[in-house]
Amino acid sequence: MNKQEWNQIVARFPQPSLLQTWEWGEVKSRHGWTVDHKIWQNEAGEVVAAALLLAREQVIPIIGKKVKILYCPKGPLLDWDNPMRVQVLQDLQQYAIDQGAIYIKMDPDLVVAKGFEGTSSFMPDPHAINMVRRIEKSGWMLSYQQIQFKNTFWIDLKPSEADLLANMKQKTRYNIRLAERKGVQVRQAGIDDLEMIYAMYAETALRDGFIIRPKGYYMDVWRTFMDAGMATPLLAEVEGQAVGGLFLFHFSSRSWYIYGMSRDLHREMMPNYLLQWEAIKLSKQKGCDTYDLWGAPDDFSEADRMWGVYKFKEGLGGKVVQTKGAFDYPASRFKYKIVQNVLPRILAVTRSIRRKQIQNELSE
Repeated sequence: MNKQEWNQIVARFPQPSLLQTWEWGEVKSRHGWTVDHKIWQNEAGEVVAAALLLAREQVIPIIGKKVKILYCPKGPLLDWDNPMRVQVLQDLQQYAIDQGAIYIKMDPDLVVAKGFEGTSSFMPDPHAINMVRRIEKSGWMLSYQQIQFKNTFWIDLKPSEADLLANMKQKTRYNIRLAERKGVQVRQAGIDDLEMIYAMYAETALRDGFIIRPKGYYMDVWRTFMDAGMATPLLAEVEGQAVGGLFLFHFSSRSWYIYGMSRDLHREMMPNYLLQWEAIKLSKQKGCDTYDLWGAPDDFSEADRMWGVYKFKEGLGGKVVQTKGAFDYPASRFKYKIVQNVLPRILAVTRSIRRKQIQNELSE
């Protein structure tokens, strides 16, 4: 199967994911993962499920040797009401056993609720919640180690631009107009801007306290998807000086805001609001009907570290979408327990090292 064939398959599903595209597999294959593509067909030969599968080996100190883990990012893709789901889940379990993996992780976009508890917009989906129970009964368990955000925001792009603005909070509309009045300009960036965009991203990470990967990884992701026509970087500038940016990914009927970056310079001009408005308009131009703002709090309370992010994205007209996140199937239960106990410590050390590296990068 080639790139075009695979992406056509992925695009046919109701919730096609960027992380299931051929390009995502290409990137991960250059950063320590091996890639496999699987499809499931019905009796008529129609593809009813698909999964991009990643495999990686890493050394676990207590075990003292390499172990293999498998990951299906934002997949598998399928209609969860289709009885074929039973076969798909069983096949993934057997695949993990055949590969000699300790476990396989999957995190499908199985939406269990829209909105959140205690609000008038809360709409739980009893059918999806029951489906989660069925998945757990089939041998999978909710994962302690999430890779992607469990919850996110979706903006329905089908309304007109005027209606999309009307759906925003009044303060958000005001900040968009303020940025325009103050002279903030947003332009589509190019390959030549990527070094500067990464420097801004590293500055953002250090200021806001989150850890990012080495520069080479982002350069690879951004170039790969830009070359494929599936990503557009946007830059906000004041008098020709970049003060903020975001990467807009677009594939099939969806767009995603995955990477955002900003400087402390001219924050009073609200450049991030205008950036998002331009991203929304560009998404519509690309033919997308859903804009995924990529990330919402796990706990919808002011104590959550992402509460400020929540208020910003809510202001844009985003609607909360909740999933249960990742599921694990432990092919080797004993080793799986060891890995789950050790991984948090390994990640803590890795984050500490990476934080110092980012500081060094910005001081050079």
